[in-house]
Amino acid sequence: MSGHSKFANIKHKKEKNDAAKGKVFTVIGRELAVAVKEGGPDPANNSKLRDVIAKAKANNMPNDTIDRGIKKAAGDANSVNYEVLTYEGYGPSGVAVIVDTLTDNKNRTAANVRSAFTKGNGNVGAQGSVSFMFDKKGQIIIDKEECDMDADELMMLALDAGAEDFAEEEDSYEVITAPDDFSAVREALEAAGVPMLEADVTMIPQTWVELTEEEDIKRMNRLLDLLDDDDDVQAVYHNWDTDER
Repeated sequence: MSGHSKFANIKHKKEKNDAAKGKVFTVIGRELAVAVKEGGPDPANNSKLRDVIAKAKANNMPNDTIDRGIKKAAGDANSVNYEVLTYEGYGPSGVAVIVDTLTDNKNRTAANVRSAFTKGNGNVGAQGSVSFMFDKKGQIIIDKEECDMDADELMMLALDAGAEDFAEEEDSYEVITAPDDFSAVREALEAAGVPMLEADVTMIPQTWVELTEEEDIKRMNRLLDLLDDDDDVQAVYHNWDTDER
């Protein structure tokens, strides 16, 4: 696998200051609500809910906040129904961008996403305009400093559980799965006590774009910051090679 890995995007997210925590909790809260509505409030019978709970814990969301979110979604028939919408487009110099949203107001979300692209000198495209350049995969990132298991043992555990690929990077391990195998692999690692920095189904670029012009880098950062600040935006995927930043 690529030597500069997808961990660059993860590090970019992790480097955000504590002010971003509220945003992360909002994102995960909506995911909890959707998972409960789709599969019920019992994690034992709802693998999607188990995955979201694991994501919440990885982001240090308090247990009582998680429990409250699940109870609220399960007990309130009139609670907000969120709709999943995905936008695709291009940032500066042809950087491909995919934006996943959960919204209760399509018009507001569409306007905000288009505005972010415009201010970042990009444009929103049609469905499918950039997604063909990405592979949908389960991705689990493990911080080497936090993991007691050696690389070979961890790799065998992941592959035996159904992972497609395993890579060792400078400061992390990366496990890649098919989307349908993600829950089983994540749960096998969790059962073995492996601490996971990130665990999610994501979009991994097939190729990467380098930005060399300072103005393009500023505009791309503006686009990403505007999307990050939007509560309707759940995730942003792009193929900007951030290692050179």
